[in-house]
Amino acid sequence: MSDVLTTHNLSKRYRKLVALDKLSMAVPEGSVYALLGANGAGKTTALKLMMNLHPATSGEATVLGIDSRQLQGRHFEQIGYVSENQDQPGWMTMSYLLRYLKPFYPTWDDARASELVTQFRLPLDRPIKHFSRGMQMKASLASSLAYHPKLLVLDEPFSGLDPLTREELIEALLECAPETSIVVSSHDLADIESFASHIGYLDKGRLEFGEELAALSARFREIEVTLDEPALPAPWPTHWLRPEASPAVVRFVETHFDSERTIGEIRLLFRGVTHIEANPMPLRSIFVTLARSTQIAA
Repeated sequence: MSDVLTTHNLSKRYRKLVALDKLSMAVPEGSVYALLGANGAGKTTALKLMMNLHPATSGEATVLGIDSRQLQGRHFEQIGYVSENQDQPGWMTMSYLLRYLKPFYPTWDDARASELVTQFRLPLDRPIKHFSRGMQMKASLASSLAYHPKLLVLDEPFSGLDPLTREELIEALLECAPETSIVVSSHDLADIESFASHIGYLDKGRLEFGEELAALSARFREIEVTLDEPALPAPWPTHWLRPEASPAVVRFVETHFDSERTIGEIRLLFRGVTHIEANPMPLRSIFVTLARSTQIAA
């Protein structure tokens, strides 16, 4: 399997502000790669550099085998881009918008466009400026999926949308996979967890990790240790985060869980262990753990 998008040491600086710092990542063909991070982490900056919407300070990106700095109009015949702040031609109706876009895309599929309009319940004769926020996002997505792009880039597509609209958008995204590889930035972690295959975590412009969601979920566990003699070991392992101690129980998050190794390490470092539990964590809990640990370290 080849990569549809790669970056190597991609960086963006605004004077003293480092918005993106040496980002190196790869998006496998057919994957749904979710880029996560707190506000200001660099997600939108990264996507705009990849799409050649902003120039990078240093580093490089390759999109569908093309240097991102060389991306031109004809290359976007295979790329879809949808942003939460995307401008829409408000005076156009949905019907007019689809007719307007069709000549720009050789792979435009009228039947697929019609299916998406019906699926999203979009009125063809109403000006887009009178669409709700959710309907405008559906219109943008329908316009991008109608030509079967090889790569679809989504910048915070679920922000401010109601649960039903988010579910409809996710359903459409799942339908277009695996013919379309997807890169999405979002704060809606529960939604991301339902369809992402890969996760990249940005913090202060740096990629802390990028891996398959299954591998990420496997290595994070919330550990609860019951003790006869409660005490925190010193030094505390760096891969154990957010320690909490009560009179009889110690809790922490193991970031490199391995059943045999982790239990052996616990029994080595703690005295009087009577019970150990290792509980899987949802993506939201993993994200909160990482974000809080970063705040403490700062």
